[in-house]
Amino acid sequence: MKNKICTLLLLISSVVSAQLKGNATTISMQNSVISESIGNAAIIQQFRHQNLAPDPVITINVKALNNIIANSYTAVFNIIQIGKSSEETNNLMKDRIIKVKNELLSNGISEEDIIIDVISFVPVYETIMEKKLFSKKYNEVPKGFELQQNIHIKFTKVHQFENILTACANNEIYNLVKIDYFINDIQTVYKNLRLEIVKVLKEKQQFHTDLGFDLTSYQPIIADTKYCYFPKEFYKSYQAFSSSSLEAFDKKQGVIAAEKQTSYYYDPISYKDYDIVINPSIVEPVIQIGLEIKLQYTSKAKEQKPVEKEVTKTKYFLVSPDGKIDIKELTTS
Repeated sequence: MKNKICTLLLLISSVVSAQLKGNATTISMQNSVISESIGNAAIIQQFRHQNLAPDPVITINVKALNNIIANSYTAVFNIIQIGKSSEETNNLMKDRIIKVKNELLSNGISEEDIIIDVISFVPVYETIMEKKLFSKKYNEVPKGFELQQNIHIKFTKVHQFENILTACANNEIYNLVKIDYFINDIQTVYKNLRLEIVKVLKEKQQFHTDLGFDLTSYQPIIADTKYCYFPKEFYKSYQAFSSSSLEAFDKKQGVIAAEKQTSYYYDPISYKDYDIVINPSIVEPVIQIGLEIKLQYTSKAKEQKPVEKEVTKTKYFLVSPDGKIDIKELTTS
């Protein structure tokens, strides 16, 4: 009985683990979950046994990341209207825009936050055939007009977008072009990141000092960089499906492949290489602002004292008649 319970618990644990991994992981590996697990284990094993090579150059890196929720958003929808005449086309477009505006105003969007951008207003042609006795001729003639506009809608809360999408869909506006994210004061964000980096940098410098390295005897050089990434840059796609049946290949009839739905998900920057992460737990897509600083310390060359040359004074010998020798130094002025 105990063995059955243990087996059941192991099965439940494996199912939960697979569920937490999600479809995206499974399909991105083309249903090779076992291979992925083995690959991750090999990577972990490699990190555990990596060899550390001492370096005469001391390097200190500090990487900081801040996940910022946007202060405002702008959704852009594209609208195309066609009509038999320019007046009819313009009136039909105005009616759709007015209806959308009224719904948006009732959902808390101000009129100042709704902007119409006219893209094009061109005639539409069709080809007709003109028959003659011994020939045919094809001519393009005006058929109607096409008016294309973009509607820009600004909002400040994520939940407002659902109402915006509903208002546009109710008026046959389905083409969502993009959503832009905006921060009111990005300089303050960078300033706070610099302050946090300085704190961690001092801690790492103190760590090397505690190890016995006098950083004042080293020559430092510095490199730094900053970046700002928006959610639209980190959406990835995958296809969730499984084609594991081999019975169809045993039949003589051909196999007709079904169209697989492509899904998308938000995959932000990983935190594993960062020393500082501000607002790490996120639910909605955010703007990710990063700052990195790298310091390298190389040993200063020891100053060599100039070697004093030994001055040899010239000497001469005086020999007297009685054989005595007197040594004299030759002085020069």
